[in-house]
Amino acid sequence: MNIAVILAGGTGSRMGADKPKQFLMLDGKMVIEHSINTFSLSPHIHEVAVVVHPQWLDFMRQLQQQRQWPKVRQIIPGGNERYMSSLHAIQAYAQAPADTNLILHDAARPWLSSEVVNRVVAALEQHPAVGVGIPSTDTVWSIDPAQQTISAIPPRASMWRAQTPQAFRLPLIAEAYRLALSDPHMQATDDCGVVLRYLPHTPIHIVPGEEQNRKITFKEDL
Repeated sequence: MNIAVILAGGTGSRMGADKPKQFLMLDGKMVIEHSINTFSLSPHIHEVAVVVHPQWLDFMRQLQQQRQWPKVRQIIPGGNERYMSSLHAIQAYAQAPADTNLILHDAARPWLSSEVVNRVVAALEQHPAVGVGIPSTDTVWSIDPAQQTISAIPPRASMWRAQTPQAFRLPLIAEAYRLALSDPHMQATDDCGVVLRYLPHTPIHIVPGEEQNRKITFKEDL
């Protein structure tokens, strides 16, 4: 079973709006509606869960009642950090069959296409962990934050920009987070990073994303 988990637990403070960015309007729909619709229309996705900030649970439940998305089965309270929202989704499916796949996607990426969803689902048939990304067209600097100087310039050919979805077989991502939570120095910016750090012998297969699958962070992005 393929379960799409839309991570919408943030408050969008960098947007400076009166509500989280996932509930702002974009092309006649709320930002979050675009990715819900994409997953809902995919024949490869069997269920959709939405993780939202606790203060916006009632709002999301009302939206679900209005839109009547048949595949949206769970609305889950998020955490203070992004990784906590992923963890809450993993815990919500703790009793799911072992052959369940979780496909974790940022609500702030509303331009996700069905083609990318298809690539991810196909890759999950052969790989336990799948990331989406695109090659960087910019040179990337590694810097010394204290001195504000360049410390290294990695070869651009090896630099990719991470996107979502990031998808995993449920037992794998659950084990990675179990190990992560036992680490008092845990730091995580995405779910592939948790797998890479705590299950380093697990290869994370990469499928190509799309330039349009960009993330909304600032007002200018809308």
